[in-house]
Amino acid sequence: MAQLVVRNLEDGVKTRLQRRARRHGLSMEEEVRDILRDAARQEQTPPEGLGTSISGLFAKTGIDFEIPELRGHLLKLPRFGK
Repeated sequence: MAQLVVRNLEDGVKTRLQRRARRHGLSMEEEVRDILRDAARQEQTPPEGLGTSISGLFAKTGIDFEIPELRGHLLKLPRFGK
């Protein structure tokens, strides 16, 4: 197993880690291992794509009427230039 040494850690951070470990019934070392495992696991989860984000913004909105089909209608293509 690998070891990791963290230098220059602020006293307040160490104190909060000790309190958090005590609340979870763990040693401070085990608490830090859990925090690091969770952080590494979250990084592997790919962020959602732009389309998924946009879709989520409009998920609860929409239209409340039928849109008729356009089958059989001819499309007029635009002409560019002369």
